[in-house]
Amino acid sequence: MIHFFPSRAIALSVGALEIHWYGIMYLLGFLIGMWLLPRLLRFRKLDLPPALRESLLLSVFLGVVLGGRLGFVLFYGGSYYIHRPLEILAVWHGGMSSHGGFIGVAIALILFTRRHRIDLFSLLDVLVIPIALGLALGRLGNFINGELYGTVTTLPWAMSFPQAEGLRHPVQLYAVLKDLLIAFVCFLHLRSTASHSVSSLPQGERGRGGGGTSALFLVMYAVLRFTLEIFREQPYGTVSVFGVLLSRGQLLTIPLFVAGIGICFLRSHASCSSMLPEQ
Repeated sequence: MIHFFPSRAIALSVGALEIHWYGIMYLLGFLIGMWLLPRLLRFRKLDLPPALRESLLLSVFLGVVLGGRLGFVLFYGGSYYIHRPLEILAVWHGGMSSHGGFIGVAIALILFTRRHRIDLFSLLDVLVIPIALGLALGRLGNFINGELYGTVTTLPWAMSFPQAEGLRHPVQLYAVLKDLLIAFVCFLHLRSTASHSVSSLPQGERGRGGGGTSALFLVMYAVLRFTLEIFREQPYGTVSVFGVLLSRGQLLTIPLFVAGIGICFLRSHASCSSMLPEQ
């Protein structure tokens, strides 16, 4: 029998098959990435044939899923998965880490760009936009599932969530707006710093000098995620860093911020001399 919306987390069940909202969001993110990628590659003069684009998106997708799951197990799982190792594979039970997803995507892109002789940072400049949109869809999935809610508040837009007492900050929606803002700003930066004089270069050399949009993405994500963690319920507690209490999410954004600043200093002056588009 077919059931529509049998629970908050499940959108559709057909017999024993259950389609979760979170899986739908992943699929939408993948489809949006397929549509956007050829339209964005031209801003870095990267010419990838359809088969290579599909391979790239599959690599990114696997990096997100595998990295996100393993990141959650390592960063938030504690001893739970040591005693239940098979639960690591049960992604339908929930538990993904955006920071782990970043690591997974980074590894996937390093392997992909080395194999196909494409400049890593130029390709990353393009990918951060669909990645930001995918993050927004993921947080929308969290909102539908009623998870990762915020702290108690009396603000007029406070919401109630299952298994949570009192009215809470809808931090998931804050995060959706955060990721949409990042995608929009990064698109403006990518467009304003588009490559114009590399069409005569060999394929393996095209796109050299990118990295500015990637750095902007990392810095914006780190700063905004660090800020939103203030309003988020912290079921995994806090960590003391030189006497300052930080959530695990805040702690894990620090390497992203450092990486963003590092890219600016390591890349060429032409692409990373400013975090803002040229006027």
